[in-house]
Amino acid sequence: MQYFLALAETLHFGRAAARMNMSQPPFSRQIAAIEKSLGVKLFERNSRNVALTPAGKHFLEDCRRVLAGFEAACRDVRLVASGMKGELRLAFMMHAAHGVVPSLVRRYAKSRPDIRLILEERIPTDIDEQLIEGRLDAAVTFGLVHAPHLRTALLARDRLQLIAPAGHPLARRDRVGPRDLQGERLIAAPASVAPTLRSAIGIYCATGGTVPDFVFEPRLQHTIIRLVAEGLGIGLIPQSLCTDLGDGIISRPLEDAPEFDVVLCAPVAAKNPAVSHLFEVAQGRE
Repeated sequence: MQYFLALAETLHFGRAAARMNMSQPPFSRQIAAIEKSLGVKLFERNSRNVALTPAGKHFLEDCRRVLAGFEAACRDVRLVASGMKGELRLAFMMHAAHGVVPSLVRRYAKSRPDIRLILEERIPTDIDEQLIEGRLDAAVTFGLVHAPHLRTALLARDRLQLIAPAGHPLARRDRVGPRDLQGERLIAAPASVAPTLRSAIGIYCATGGTVPDFVFEPRLQHTIIRLVAEGLGIGLIPQSLCTDLGDGIISRPLEDAPEFDVVLCAPVAAKNPAVSHLFEVAQGRE
């Protein structure tokens, strides 16, 4: 196609051969081979002139499209290999959508506009499993105590905070301690869904000698908020979720509130080249 294009655009065998960095005889043989392969005459030629046949004119337009597409494909594959183009599948915990995720996504999308971000909201245990199985490229989740198979970067530190119905006695306090939770109806996600949060709640209650009474165990933090708003109990949820609770519900800080890390993580052996730049953005290096 490149041989044909050179002759079709110059209509001169000598200049076309020079464009292709070759002498005229082998160039002429290439053109003859093209016509023989196609079984179509592409050029009318005599001792003075070279002209495209009607078939040649049509082939010229097709060749330009094909070669442009091929060049674009070569360019794109290099961009994908360098992490400048492609897609990246990023999962995140629900409460991270109220904190670090929007900013991270905005900054990454600005610096890598040709990367298609696939965002998936997941519960923490699903995130852990899907990272191991390779179904996610990266995730925003709780920091793990021991995860040598994961690369991590600290994004934020969150802490537990109390939420209660507006008329609840604890709503009148400026701060709530672990002993104040004795006898209260607690609503929290089960350990099988959010082990970090559930462990933090259990340890916090234990510091005051309180035995937690879990009356409901929904999977999602937003469901916990809605159940609390209905007066069905109180909750201990991430502080980042307490900025817009709506009517009928209040939040109060906890004494010596448990803290936990929110991290960006990805498999150490991540194959997607776009992941490295995501970490650079997360760590403020770009």
